[in-house]
Amino acid sequence: MNRALDLLQPYPFEKLRALLASAQPPAEKNPIALSIGEPKHRSPEFVAQALADNLAQLAVYPTTLGLPALRESISAWCERRFGVPAGWLDPARHVLPVNGTREALFAFTQAVVNRSADALVVSPNPFYQIYEGATLLAGAQPHYLPCLEDNGFNPDFDAVPAEVWQRCQILFICSPGNPTGALVPLETLRKLIALADQYDFVLAADECYSELYFDEDNPPPGLLSACVALGRQDFKRCVVFHSLSKRSNLPGLRSGFVAGDAEILKPFLLYRTYHGCAMPVQTQLASIAAWNDEGHVRANRDLYREKFAAVLEILQGVLEVEYPDGGFYLWAKTPLDDATFTRELFEQEHVTVVPGSYLSREADGINPGAGRVRMALVAPLAECVEAAQRIRAYLERRAG
Repeated sequence: MNRALDLLQPYPFEKLRALLASAQPPAEKNPIALSIGEPKHRSPEFVAQALADNLAQLAVYPTTLGLPALRESISAWCERRFGVPAGWLDPARHVLPVNGTREALFAFTQAVVNRSADALVVSPNPFYQIYEGATLLAGAQPHYLPCLEDNGFNPDFDAVPAEVWQRCQILFICSPGNPTGALVPLETLRKLIALADQYDFVLAADECYSELYFDEDNPPPGLLSACVALGRQDFKRCVVFHSLSKRSNLPGLRSGFVAGDAEILKPFLLYRTYHGCAMPVQTQLASIAAWNDEGHVRANRDLYREKFAAVLEILQGVLEVEYPDGGFYLWAKTPLDDATFTRELFEQEHVTVVPGSYLSREADGINPGAGRVRMALVAPLAECVEAAQRIRAYLERRAG
């Protein structure tokens, strides 16, 4: 067996199951899960119809590169969403459909990392655990950058030693962040591109939450926006990851894309051809319908705005928590140890959250997730409101 498998840590939800295994929640209270970030809003019916209308494509082998029409629809969406000038993104060279960002992030790391004793993959901390697992299985070492409140829950990139950048092969960023919801500002993205040029590493932007934000008139920038601002038409060293899971409430469709530097995507396509992970044709056709429509995405944001407003109003004064910049998580500061908070809340109120320390790693004596919990506001409004009321009741009882 691959010895690197022994380096993988249990997934946060395995730790959560172990934490709650012996806990006895009140049977009279229905369970409410704020733990898993699985969108629960209704999937667009027109996408389901497009999938059903093309089931005959089950008889067709898909290509790894995907249909030209899908890559064209993705390129057009990037132009509309991030202001990419027409013609900059060549659908044949700069865009690659993938089966969701999780699979793509893992595969991308295997393709990009050049195994060596000193290879580093740098990521925010807390982080999406696939970054770490992919790094270890690619033969590199993870390096964690703490995301602390005093820096807006973004890494302090200015504090990173030159020696780390010299060893870095991939820098992962996540904007809006999971679990913090923090956006990486445009000026910071420009600075990171300069660092990637200086030290010759790949800048990989996980932007799967990019379409969940609060100000309808000011969509947040992404790495492609920074490339446009710099006139970086070749997207050198820059790659973005997007998905329909959160944007369109289609986690089961397993559809997303990778876009950016053609000189990186070309060998990545070769890797994927051997990997055998082509997106089914009927899924590609349904994805075209989703990328071409923004009405359902705006309606999706409206639902999240309503839930955030209601939940934060209820929690005001009993829990330290604020609006995130984007995404669908609350990153709440707990008045006691985060694991104890999680277990007590489950035992007393049958509400499940995730301890922040389970989503982070201790580095330099600090676990930046300690003393916080992640709450995913994915359930229907009524459930989110009830969960907030139960959390408030638990905290008021505890305060005496």
